Amino acid sequence: MIPVWRLARVFLHVLRALLIVGLRFPQLRPAERHAHVGAWSRRLLELLGVRLEAVGQGRPGAKLLIANHVSWLDIAAMHAVLPEARFVSKGDVKRWPVVGWLVTGVGTLFIERASKRDALRVVHRTAEALESGDTVAVFPEGTTGAGPELLPFHANLLQAAVATALPIQPVMLRWHEPGERFSSAARFIGDTTLTQSLWRIASARGLAVRVQVLPAVETAHADRRLLAEHLREQLAEALAAD
Repeated sequence: MIPVWRLARVFLHVLRALLIVGLRFPQLRPAERHAHVGAWSRRLLELLGVRLEAVGQGRPGAKLLIANHVSWLDIAAMHAVLPEARFVSKGDVKRWPVVGWLVTGVGTLFIERASKRDALRVVHRTAEALESGDTVAVFPEGTTGAGPELLPFHANLLQAAVATALPIQPVMLRWHEPGERFSSAARFIGDTTLTQSLWRIASARGLAVRVQVLPAVETAHADRRLLAEHLREQLAEALAAD
């Protein structure tokens, strides 16, 4: 499909989401909101020509999801499989045109990563969300990587799960396309802009994302730094074996 046509359809799909979030979400129950988020995310991937490969299931109830980070589309890929997730995202996303308002409307928590004080605030907010029964998702690398190698994990946000003794469930994301085990089209690194990334994804042929939900890890009395190392090893092994 011609990239311009794909992007035009995505634009209309985003407008539809703005209407739903703005007009219907306030009246919907959480399960109904999750159903909309999941259906909308799966359709977004389809419109962009991305094939979704889902493996495994999320543990029922409140939990902290952690995943490796490659693309701004990682959130849609995870929402397509785990629509109940509330993401912790960098504050810059809140200021993106249209997208910022949309992700705010679905309950995203924002963090100013340059501020240690703000990181502490978000840990408290995340713990409160977990205690209220929510599922919260974070990218412990803190930024996007190329795919094959994981960046170091930041352990701070894992403290929310440790403090509430709720499980952490790792999710492995692998973007791939014909001839590339780790897709270059999906990468959102360096000086790449959102517009450039959108065009590369819409122009790709055979782009797919594998979302593999790994077994949950208990956190009671865990040391967050050792926990971060263990989770990073789990995701690295899953990427290598996939």
